[in-house]
Amino acid sequence: MSSDYVAASSGAFRYLFNYISKGNQTSTPIAMTAPVIASTEGALNSNQWRISFVMPAGSSVKDLPVPRDSSVVLVEKKEEICAVISFRGRATIELSAKNERELRQFAQDQNYTLSEEVRICRFDPPFKPGFLHYNEIVIPVIDIATPSSPDSVGR
Repeated sequence: MSSDYVAASSGAFRYLFNYISKGNQTSTPIAMTAPVIASTEGALNSNQWRISFVMPAGSSVKDLPVPRDSSVVLVEKKEEICAVISFRGRATIELSAKNERELRQFAQDQNYTLSEEVRICRFDPPFKPGFLHYNEIVIPVIDIATPSSPDSVGR
């Protein structure tokens, strides 16, 4: 969705919520699961966001009903290794960016190469008090460098 994080999150959420609330070709309700994921390639101040729901355990794209709205696209994500940091509070851009920086620094210190993609995963409903919200920043790992052993240096 071409919009900032806040607008994309609330705007796209409505389409996804409609899909799981019988807004599909078979009018089948689908259980809402957590997290709601906002992802972008690059900086969190981006104006290009993808908002995603996680389907119930055991679901596969072939088993899910086709969305009525063409802006809702079903995608099956492959298993991947990711770096994750959790935090409490409303997942604002500022708090998310702070945690992204901490995660990237930690990963760099551990010789991990991370993707440019950043996912803000929100696990709680908006009506829950903000200080109780549980969130995660998730970044796919591209490579894990093996540090050289001291014996191999200079050989």
